[in-house]
Amino acid sequence: MHTTISPSFLSRWMLLLLVSALMAPVLTVLGSWLPVGEGAGQAMDILREMAGTVLPDYLWTTLLLCVLVTLGVALVGLSTALAVTLFDFPGRRVLEWALLLPLAMPAYVVAYAYTDFLQFSGPLQTGLRAAFGLQGRVFPEVRNVAGAAWVFTFALYPYVYLLARTALGERTVHLMEAARLMGAPLGRRMRAVALPLARPAVAAGVALALMETLADFGVSSYFGIQTFTAGIYKAWLSMDNRIAAAQLATVLLVLVAILLGLERRAQRRMRFAVTKGARAGSADAQAVRLQGGQVGWVWLLCLLPVAMGFVLPVLFMLRPLTADWAGLPWQRFGEWAWNSVRLGAITAALAVGVALLLAFSVRRSAHRLVRAAAQLASLGYAVPGAVVVVGLLLPVGWLQAWAPDWQVGYWVTATAVGIVWAYLVRFCAVALQSLQSGYARLPVSLDDSARMLGASGAQTLVRVHWPLLRRSVAAAALLVFVDVMKELPATLVLRPFNSDTLAVVAYQLARDERLGEAALPCLALVLVGLIPVILLSRTLRGAGR
Repeated sequence: MHTTISPSFLSRWMLLLLVSALMAPVLTVLGSWLPVGEGAGQAMDILREMAGTVLPDYLWTTLLLCVLVTLGVALVGLSTALAVTLFDFPGRRVLEWALLLPLAMPAYVVAYAYTDFLQFSGPLQTGLRAAFGLQGRVFPEVRNVAGAAWVFTFALYPYVYLLARTALGERTVHLMEAARLMGAPLGRRMRAVALPLARPAVAAGVALALMETLADFGVSSYFGIQTFTAGIYKAWLSMDNRIAAAQLATVLLVLVAILLGLERRAQRRMRFAVTKGARAGSADAQAVRLQGGQVGWVWLLCLLPVAMGFVLPVLFMLRPLTADWAGLPWQRFGEWAWNSVRLGAITAALAVGVALLLAFSVRRSAHRLVRAAAQLASLGYAVPGAVVVVGLLLPVGWLQAWAPDWQVGYWVTATAVGIVWAYLVRFCAVALQSLQSGYARLPVSLDDSARMLGASGAQTLVRVHWPLLRRSVAAAALLVFVDVMKELPATLVLRPFNSDTLAVVAYQLARDERLGEAALPCLALVLVGLIPVILLSRTLRGAGR
């Protein structure tokens, strides 16, 4: 008796295997708790030892930083979103896209820029001491938890601003107009209408900002802050304790999972229905017109975060760059840029290919296995780079000890295999989200027509979907490319030998207090980061018409 296996059955399991490869680092970190191998039974002992030494410090510092960042991004993001959505004033259109500019600035670049300008030997304190005859430090040290919260607030508030602005723009103006006609003053309209409608968007934006904060390594390491991410690298690289690094990575993964659940819940709460009449009403409703001194206060409110998160850091980095233009390592800069571009291009091509396969499979099949595979792959963006590093290097160590002739360590750490794998774990979700958004705009009737004409699945993808998805594919590739260029934690450990990237070189130069030389790679990263910001602002401008 012969058993036939359908191609769709094979494709579903191949898809699941592909997603399992992407999620393997997370599974490895979670599997470190299992009592197997040489470290059998050590997991709880090491965790108990850390609970009495370093774990309380890591937990307290991380929670304090998260609280400060929550307050900062919620206040700045929501206030600016309310300003440009509910009020009409000169320059409003310019500020709408200018408030997105800090998205182009990696948080560690902002940290380097402020440290260079505000440190004891920096130009500001030196100038004030010379001008007023002061002695000692004029400003307090910025390398602490408060300074890190300041950096993260002005680098990450656009997450809250963007989501809150979208929610308020779609649903709030016509309700504010109705409340005004009923005699409610402006303050009551904002408290009773705008703020409750914006709350889910603010919660989702804060969760995204906190996930970026937990995943950060550049700021916490440079400022000497004892966060979980810094502790993972210290346990692995300094103490050579892989089990301890895995336990810290697990705790960090639990915190990220909690934030991810809050973000998903907030996103679901944002998806309530808006009737056609409400949408039509919003077109007739007018924002509140500001005049006189009110315009100045709103301009100050909106320009301050743009200056703190983008303009001032760029100016601070341009100062040392222009002071020693001829002495900069231009030849080596070309090598660093090429390494970054090469890794970004390879990862973008692979991530788009995997995401296209997943998105196409979800569209063609309603099987729960296919949808589960896509949902698992979409979780990768929330996994911090430190967790990915631990999840990749732990099994490499085990396999290297068990089968040294396989040279697993060489392929993962001395070639581009390991770093590209880590990038795919983190950034396939970015490409998948972009392609699923593109597929959502394609009517299902196109697939039905192609099927009736006898086209196979591959022919439908190539002849029907691909011409209509080119813009989504290009956007997905661009987003992955930019994220790879700015990625620091995974690149720092897994990059091939003699393959320093712009992000790694910027970190190393800043760590060695060579902030003037670090300005060149930092500004290059900012220029690359401006590309998706420009595209995003154009998309929002087109959607608002």
